[in-house]
Amino acid sequence: MKIIWHGQSCFQIINQVGKNQKISIVIDPFDSEVGLKLPKLEADILLITHDHRDHNNSKAISGNPFIITGPGEYETKGIFIQGIPAFHDDVLGKERGEITMYNINVEDILICHLSDLGQKELTTEQVDMINGVDILMIPVGGTYTITTKEALRIMSQLEPKITIPMHYSLPGMKTKLAGLSEFQKTLGLGSVAPIDSLTIKKKDFSEEEAKIIVLKP
Repeated sequence: MKIIWHGQSCFQIINQVGKNQKISIVIDPFDSEVGLKLPKLEADILLITHDHRDHNNSKAISGNPFIITGPGEYETKGIFIQGIPAFHDDVLGKERGEITMYNINVEDILICHLSDLGQKELTTEQVDMINGVDILMIPVGGTYTITTKEALRIMSQLEPKITIPMHYSLPGMKTKLAGLSEFQKTLGLGSVAPIDSLTIKKKDFSEEEAKIIVLKP
């Protein structure tokens, strides 16, 4: 499995099926008003976490994908997906509405994308639904999502094996968000060298050490 980050909350997950077939999953493509350029992407499955312009540019995705836009359980092309309801703020959605977090089971690896989560912590029910997550994609830029300190609290609730930060300040972005360095400082980390993409199999996970992986947009 290969994971690529395109900036903001947009990820592409590529699942190799046999020698000649791949399944492409795209999450939250954004439009140009964000200030970033979305590359040409083709998907078999498209996940939209909420209907804001920086997360729902579905028309930019080619390939006639199977589109998922909300809570529920889904299975397509051998991929199991669970949409989990959550809030875009910490006042039960009264300010910014609701979002959908997604559990994605690919190659027996559980990935969870937290969308623009605004809750300062997850509910017991949400934790139970995400339990056993291998790879957590978590917003860390504040402003419209959780802050770095709140992200750390949620990471402690879920205890993922790998955490990939997203939705933080990048050159060219029009929205003012906190930078990656603030997240690293909160965790007590030095600078983490970013990588172009993450290629991983189930056997590669360590049971002893949680990791932070930074991807290049």
